[in-house]
Amino acid sequence: MVDLPIAAVIRIAKKSGAERVGKDGGAALLAKTEAYIANLTKEANRLAQHAGRKTIKEEDVDLAVKWIKT
Repeated sequence: MVDLPIAAVIRIAKKSGAERVGKDGGAALLAKTEAYIANLTKEANRLAQHAGRKTIKEEDVDLAVKWIKT
Protein backbone atom coordinates (compact mmCIF):
# COMPACT_ATOMS: atom_id res chain seq x y z
CA MET A 1 0.00 0.00 0.00
CA VAL A 2 2.29 2.76 1.34
CA ASP A 3 0.02 5.71 0.67
CA LEU A 4 0.75 7.52 3.94
CA PRO A 5 4.13 9.20 4.38
CA ILE A 6 6.28 7.48 7.00
CA ALA A 7 7.33 10.88 8.38
CA ALA A 8 3.72 11.65 9.31
CA VAL A 9 3.38 8.37 11.19
CA ILE A 10 6.65 8.97 13.04
CA ARG A 11 5.49 12.50 13.92
CA ILE A 12 2.23 11.12 15.36
CA ALA A 13 4.19 8.53 17.36
CA LYS A 14 6.41 11.25 18.81
CA LYS A 15 3.41 13.43 19.69
CA SER A 16 1.99 10.36 21.45
CA GLY A 17 5.02 10.07 23.71
CA ALA A 18 7.70 8.17 21.81
CA GLU A 19 11.08 9.82 22.25
CA ARG A 20 12.61 8.13 19.23
CA VAL A 21 11.24 6.02 16.39
CA GLY A 22 13.55 4.11 14.07
CA LYS A 23 12.86 3.65 10.37
CA ASP A 24 11.91 -0.01 10.92
CA GLY A 25 9.60 0.93 13.79
CA GLY A 26 8.04 3.68 11.70
CA ALA A 27 7.57 1.26 8.81
CA ALA A 28 5.88 -1.26 11.14
CA LEU A 29 3.58 1.44 12.53
CA LEU A 30 2.79 2.54 8.99
CA ALA A 31 1.92 -0.98 7.84
CA LYS A 32 -0.34 -1.61 10.85
CA THR A 33 -1.98 1.81 10.49
CA GLU A 34 -2.76 1.29 6.83
CA ALA A 35 -4.14 -2.19 7.52
CA TYR A 36 -6.37 -0.80 10.30
CA ILE A 37 -7.65 2.01 8.07
CA ALA A 38 -8.37 -0.47 5.26
CA ASN A 39 -10.35 -2.75 7.61
CA LEU A 40 -12.19 0.18 9.14
CA THR A 41 -13.11 1.51 5.70
CA LYS A 42 -14.39 -1.87 4.53
CA GLU A 43 -16.64 -2.17 7.58
CA ALA A 44 -17.85 1.45 7.37
CA ASN A 45 -18.60 0.96 3.68
CA ARG A 46 -20.59 -2.18 4.45
CA LEU A 47 -22.63 -0.23 7.01
CA ALA A 48 -23.24 2.63 4.56
CA GLN A 49 -24.42 0.20 1.89
CA HIS A 50 -26.70 -1.49 4.40
CA ALA A 51 -28.26 1.93 5.04
CA GLY A 52 -28.76 2.37 1.28
CA ARG A 53 -25.97 4.93 0.84
CA LYS A 54 -22.80 5.10 -1.20
CA THR A 55 -21.30 7.76 1.07
CA ILE A 56 -19.56 6.77 4.30
CA LYS A 57 -20.71 9.04 7.12
CA GLU A 58 -19.28 9.65 10.56
CA GLU A 59 -21.91 7.37 12.09
CA ASP A 60 -20.71 4.51 9.87
CA VAL A 61 -17.13 5.01 11.01
CA ASP A 62 -18.19 5.21 14.67
CA LEU A 63 -20.15 1.97 14.39
CA ALA A 64 -17.33 0.30 12.47
CA VAL A 65 -14.87 1.18 15.24
CA LYS A 66 -17.14 -0.45 17.81
CA TRP A 67 -17.66 -3.50 15.57
CA ILE A 68 -13.93 -4.00 14.94
CA LYS A 69 -13.05 -3.73 18.67
CA THR A 70 -15.38 -6.61 19.59
